[in-house]
Amino acid sequence: MSEMHELFLTCPKGLEGLLADEAGVLGLAEVRQSTSAIRGRASLETAYRLCLWSRLANRVLLVVSRFAMGNADELYQGVHAVDWADHLAPSGTLAVEFSGHGSGIDNTHFGALKVKDAIVDRLRSASGERPSIDKLNPDLRVHLRLDRGQAVLSLDLSGHSLHQRGYRLQQGAAPLKENLAAAILVRAGWPRIAAEGGALADPMCGVGTFLIEAAMMAADIAPNLARERWGFSAWLGHVPALWRKLHSEAQQRAEAGLTRPPLWIRGYEADPRLIQPARNNIERAGLSAWVKVYQGEVATFEPRPDQNQKGLVVCNPPYGQRLGDEASLLYLYQNLGERLRQGCLNWQAAVFTAAPDLGKRMGIRSHKQYAFWNGALACKLLLIDVVPTQFVTGERTERSHAHEHSDTGQGTAGEHPPAPAPAAPARLSEGGQMFYNRLQKNHRQLAKWARREQVECYRVYDADMPEYAVAVDLYRYWVHVQEYAAPRSIDPEKAQARLFDALAAIPQALGVDPRHVVVKRRERQGGTRQYERQGREGRFLEVSEGGVRLLVNLGDYLDTGLFLDHRPLRLRLQQEAAGKRFLNLFCYTGTATVHAAKGGARSSTSVDLSHTYLDWARRNLSLNGFSDKHRLEQGDGLAWLEENRETFDLIFVDPPTFSNSKRMEGVFDVQRDHVRLIDLAMARLAEGGVLYFSNNFRRFVLDASLLQRYQVEEISASTRPMDFARNDKIHRAWRITAR
Repeated sequence: MSEMHELFLTCPKGLEGLLADEAGVLGLAEVRQSTSAIRGRASLETAYRLCLWSRLANRVLLVVSRFAMGNADELYQGVHAVDWADHLAPSGTLAVEFSGHGSGIDNTHFGALKVKDAIVDRLRSASGERPSIDKLNPDLRVHLRLDRGQAVLSLDLSGHSLHQRGYRLQQGAAPLKENLAAAILVRAGWPRIAAEGGALADPMCGVGTFLIEAAMMAADIAPNLARERWGFSAWLGHVPALWRKLHSEAQQRAEAGLTRPPLWIRGYEADPRLIQPARNNIERAGLSAWVKVYQGEVATFEPRPDQNQKGLVVCNPPYGQRLGDEASLLYLYQNLGERLRQGCLNWQAAVFTAAPDLGKRMGIRSHKQYAFWNGALACKLLLIDVVPTQFVTGERTERSHAHEHSDTGQGTAGEHPPAPAPAAPARLSEGGQMFYNRLQKNHRQLAKWARREQVECYRVYDADMPEYAVAVDLYRYWVHVQEYAAPRSIDPEKAQARLFDALAAIPQALGVDPRHVVVKRRERQGGTRQYERQGREGRFLEVSEGGVRLLVNLGDYLDTGLFLDHRPLRLRLQQEAAGKRFLNLFCYTGTATVHAAKGGARSSTSVDLSHTYLDWARRNLSLNGFSDKHRLEQGDGLAWLEENRETFDLIFVDPPTFSNSKRMEGVFDVQRDHVRLIDLAMARLAEGGVLYFSNNFRRFVLDASLLQRYQVEEISASTRPMDFARNDKIHRAWRITAR
């Protein structure tokens, strides 16, 4: 009878049960599970078979010794006691991996050094020859795991991790490891579906990992058949004839599998940059006849090879890490659910996600959920039967029309994919329907006013219903959504669900392309948080207002570069600016300066602390042909006023509520510092000049002493536009002149 060895197989967390089942089928006996690993007993032949055929393991470790240890000396003695001449020649190369701590070993590097020293000392020859260290491709990779005072010393038969199949030399931004993808396919029942001749489609295939793993299963290809170097390749205990026999059998099975008619396995990917890397990976795996990849959005995905074909849809939607990802991810999941309902009836679906709440937005109930880990990220695998009894019906089902400016073109390559189908609107919950009704009513009322006044950018909703605490602004054919932070008394899950309700309703109520919705979260904040960069897309949209052209950026900053509530005040400045010297203090992106220039200002000076916003202001001026006679200066507003001795006929001061920028001395507080600020600005005001002062601090109180020194008129109501009529605290504004 063949000698039996103790084996440890490691795997990603959450795969232990699946790996135990797989290893049992491959011959591992007495299987027991532990965290991220299983163990059992097997012959060397079974150990080789596990290396070759395990789709789920990371490593196959052959235990050579177990011993109790209480300190570093006992660790050295236990390793030294092994007859290493049975495993490695003195001239060979060695790598040591150490895991665990305790028994006086709290540093894995120190533990690895003690193991290495013991092996080297045992193998050192009479002539002084000793193994050298090679961390990349050693002849022998040794692993020692310290577990509650016991050392488990093993040889790594796999070498590099078994998830590295060799076909994926090109990968996307966040690819699944191959063994995790294989585990998802196993949980989703793909081996059974493939055996029945079923199809497989991945509507977000990236570089094709699911597709390749699925095809390898269907074609009976050992996952590591193409691997050339193993952890046992130079091991002195290796039996080459036994390995050649197993490898030859696997090769014959693969050849037989590839001669069968290929199953229908297709991937679709929206990012054109990933199409060729996916095809390259498929070709390296030798599966070009089995797997095809097309470019296409999820909304156009329709996998049916024919009306009678059934199969599995599997995908790993993006998780979303950046500001504003909620909107794009919500619509992605909604589109996925809609395509499943319309194009995959009676199929099965497996959606692997780190955002199960978004999974609920697909409009199809899952019948099973499994917990998995993708690295340190907790995930769920949602298994779905795409049948009408599982569909979540909603109150609203009519189709909405995408805005005329939306761009939905796409390219394809290779075989022609199914014809694109327009996405139907999401089914709305009861709360979503309420939000839809209010938003549509507001839009209907404001749209007429906006057309009459030639206003392209305006607010259509501002927390009108307290439970839906968002602000919704239209910027031509884009929508900018700001979610107000919920009070601590509100359940975060309920707040998130309400946000998703609102986001589902917005494209339908406003008739915009869902891809043109950007969402941000607005917290109570001080300092310069509102001005800090949030993203790096650098995408600017040109809009018009009062005869001027302005650039807004909806994605990269908390604010967009255009304060919509100040529109009437900017127009007033335009009307009064003819022939005047204009000062714009705390100028932000210079929109008020552009209006003053449009109104015929003789000259202007715009001051801001941010180089980024001054550059933005420069672009706004240039866009309107106003580059001459309009000066931009970087500086703190208060300090600039103290140092400057020029006079101006028209001054606009709109300071932040609070600022503690590193570029300024001290801290600016508008309530505390506004008297000094206005006094300094009035000192720069020419005879007969006008100063407009505004701020957005809701509890702001103008100091009474200013009323005694200057002629002060509050103009807040007359500078509040119609789209902000519901919010009488959006800003306060005053017209100030000399007495």
